[in-house]
Amino acid sequence: MALISSFLYPNNTLADWAYKFVVFNDFTYVISDENVTEIDREIGTVTKYSDVEGNYYGNFSNVYKKGTKYYSIKGISTKIAIAVEDDGKYIKAIRKGEYAGWKYSPFNLIVAGIVLLILPSVLIFLVLKKVTRTKSY
Repeated sequence: MALISSFLYPNNTLADWAYKFVVFNDFTYVISDENVTEIDREIGTVTKYSDVEGNYYGNFSNVYKKGTKYYSIKGISTKIAIAVEDDGKYIKAIRKGEYAGWKYSPFNLIVAGIVLLILPSVLIFLVLKKVTRTKSY
């Protein structure tokens, strides 16, 4: 239970909300004041929005609602900047660094925890079953 609680309520990774941002592929992009006119293609969407500080996963934003689209910018790598759709315009978001929040869905962490608990139990059961069979001779 302590291990599961540490995954559900981590206290060592707090989001930095000193600025408006989006998260794309585990990296934080700070929203600038610069409009973008030459977008390339859609690369993702906001999957979680919250204006309450916390730890979130996926393509998260503290300013844009779920479903807001991300685009690559012509001539600029997504390692440098992306464009975020905002009321028919496109706003440049500049990559700041790796996102400090959750990188994995809580559902995936729970599934991994269950597998880590069940797998050893099955192995122990199989070993005990084999030991019991060999002793019955």
